[in-house]
Amino acid sequence: MLGGGVVGVTTAYQLQRDGHDVVLIERNAEVADETSWGNAGMVAPGHSFVWSSPKAPMTLLKSLVLKDQALRFRLSADPRLYAWSWQFLMECTAAKARRNTLLKHRLAAYSQQVLHEVIGGEELAYDRNDRGILYFHRSQQALEAGIANMRLLESDGQQIRVLNREQVVGLDPALGHVGDRIAGAIWCPTDETGDPAKFTRALAALVARRGGEIRTGTTITGFETAGDRLAGVATDRGTVTGDAYVLATGTASAALGRRLGLSLPIYPIKGYSLTIPIGNRPKPPALAAVDEHNLVAISRFGDRLRVTATAEFAGYDKSHRPSDFAFMKRVTQELYPEGADYDRAEMWAGLRPMTPTNLPFFGRRHLRNLYLNTGHGHIGWTMSHGSARITADLIAGRTPAIPLDGLVAGSA
Repeated sequence: MLGGGVVGVTTAYQLQRDGHDVVLIERNAEVADETSWGNAGMVAPGHSFVWSSPKAPMTLLKSLVLKDQALRFRLSADPRLYAWSWQFLMECTAAKARRNTLLKHRLAAYSQQVLHEVIGGEELAYDRNDRGILYFHRSQQALEAGIANMRLLESDGQQIRVLNREQVVGLDPALGHVGDRIAGAIWCPTDETGDPAKFTRALAALVARRGGEIRTGTTITGFETAGDRLAGVATDRGTVTGDAYVLATGTASAALGRRLGLSLPIYPIKGYSLTIPIGNRPKPPALAAVDEHNLVAISRFGDRLRVTATAEFAGYDKSHRPSDFAFMKRVTQELYPEGADYDRAEMWAGLRPMTPTNLPFFGRRHLRNLYLNTGHGHIGWTMSHGSARITADLIAGRTPAIPLDGLVAGSA
C-alpha cells in the first residue's frame, strides 16, 4: 500500500478485512500528515459538483487581476501546470460538468454508505457530527440558482431541503444575528462531518493491531519491474515486495507514476484552512455550513472549528502568509462572532490531488499487479471509503457495488 493519507489507510483496512497481509508505506512521520490533516472534514455527497464547470475559465482569468476569486491561477515556470490546465479547461463544458458531477456523486454516496458500515462495526472516535450540512446563500437570486443546481444531485438520490432564513436560524441558532444577511439555504440532512486525520490515525492503529505493518517515515526511491509486473518497491529503508500494490500517494502519484511509465494527469491545487479552538465561546456552530457567496466552509470538530477556502493553481508550493487567511477568518467571525477563539487560529496550507475531470483513477494500466486509487481532489475524505472498497473488490476479482464506467483507470 503506497500512501498513508485517508485513501491509503482506508484501502489498507479494506484489504485487511478481505484477508490480505498489508504493508503501508508513508513518507511522513505520521499517517494523515498532509492533505488529510487540514481539509474541511466534510463527508458531503451534497458537495459533489465538479470544479471544471462552464464558470471556471472566466473565474481563473479574473484571478490574474482580482485576488478574491474562489479559484485562483498563479503564473508558473512549470510546464505541467499549463498542460494540466488545458485538460481541465477541456472539461469545462456544461455536458461534461453534468456527467462528471453525477459520476462523482455516485461514488460519494456509495462511499458514505461504506463509511457507515465501517463505523457500525468499529469503535473510531473522530468528532463526528451527523446533523447535515447547510449550503446557504446571501441573496434570493443566488438561492434559486443554488436550488436549481442541487436538483441535479437530487435526481441522483441526494436528500435536500430548502430552508428560508427563519428555518436556517432555527436549525443553527448561532447564525441568528446574521439571519437578515442570509436569504435561505439548502440543507443536506444526510451529509456529515468529522476529523479525517483523527479517523485515519485511529483506523491505521486498528490495522496495525490486527497485524498490518504501517511503515511511516519511509520514502519510496524507486521500483523494480519484471515484465508486466511490479516486483518490488525500493525505499530508503529497504525493498518492499508483495503480490499486489496500490498507488494512493495523492499529489505525489504523478511523479511516481512517471517512473513506472504511467501518465497520470494529477496536479496539486493548493487549499488553505484554519483550525480554531472554541474555548469558552458560548455560540459555536451546531453543524457545518458553506457560505456559498464567499465559498468558505466551516465545520465543527468537537471543541475546534475547521475553516477552509480557496483553490489555487500554484504548483507544489505549500507556503503561506497570515494575509492568505484574513478573508476566511473575517467571514467566519462575521457569521459566528462568539463561536471560537479566533486569536488562536492555526494556519495551514496543503495540496489537493486534482484530475481534470475531478474524478479519481481506479484499476490497472500496463502493470497487472499495480492498482490505482488516487486523484480524489477536494473531497477525498468523502470518496475514500468507497474508493477503498472498490479497489479491494478489483484486486479480489469481484464486481464492485457501483458501475465504474467513467472511473476505471481514469477512462473518459
